[in-house]
Amino acid sequence: MPFWILATVFAAFMQNLRFLLQRHLKVTTLSTMGATWARFAYSMPMVAVALALMLGIGGQKLPAPTPAFWAFVVTGGLAQMLATACVVALFARRTFAVGITLKKTEVMLAALVGLVVLGEAVSLPVLAAIALGFVGVALLSDPPPREIVLPWRDRLFNAASGYGLASGVLFGVSAVCYRGATLELSGGDEILRAATALLAATFVQTLSLGAWLHLRERGQIGRVLAAWRVALPMGLTSMLGSLGWFTAFALQTAAHVKALGQIELVFTFLFSVFWLRERSSRKEVAGIALVVLSVLLILATSLRGPGS
Repeated sequence: MPFWILATVFAAFMQNLRFLLQRHLKVTTLSTMGATWARFAYSMPMVAVALALMLGIGGQKLPAPTPAFWAFVVTGGLAQMLATACVVALFARRTFAVGITLKKTEVMLAALVGLVVLGEAVSLPVLAAIALGFVGVALLSDPPPREIVLPWRDRLFNAASGYGLASGVLFGVSAVCYRGATLELSGGDEILRAATALLAATFVQTLSLGAWLHLRERGQIGRVLAAWRVALPMGLTSMLGSLGWFTAFALQTAAHVKALGQIELVFTFLFSVFWLRERSSRKEVAGIALVVLSVLLILATSLRGPGS
């Protein structure tokens, strides 16, 4: 089995755990931006240690960055930071399972951005699988029955759908930028290049959002530090998940990686039902089922070989 598939499945599982912990911080302790910054602040030192171990044990040299590398890292880092904030805000409006699924619009958008920015096209079978996933996401875009049902315009452009779509756009941009960043590095294996790009991105995110919190939400940084019992394992899952994503991006196009990454929804649904005790409607279950079918089609297509 191609290594990028294993890296993607691992990353999706770790990301699901991280969002679960981040949701807890948002609901119980921190603001939206505070919970977002906690993810980067706690994971950055871990990424630095992991990279140092790779360099020390593997005997490899640090890959040399280019100006294009930094352009990709800064753009991708800021896009991912805003996308994460959208997802955290979304948790206050929809269930955990639906919140994660709405953000999966990133799959369709990553394919488009990848084609425009990096010239990476995807095959027709992959496009068909992505389209199937989009139908599943569409089933999840309506407000749940307990919400007031307003005219169709408000049903289509409700706040939850807006946060979900915004996160999808931004996550799609960040995925393509991160792949571009890993391609700009020369020397070292895929994991080392992934760790290098990841450290640069988390440094940008920690510094920029930390400065924003200091200026706009005084006291929030102190609350993040005080919440270390939850934030520390969240940082670990964030570091492991991000390293998996970056490694997959170094080996495969962002569209393929993000499409397969929808397997996160399987983990999300299980956590939502058995841990959080959240109940999903039939429409939500049908939407999740279609997205899972899309994942299986992507997996089958990928395993047939590079010409698929």
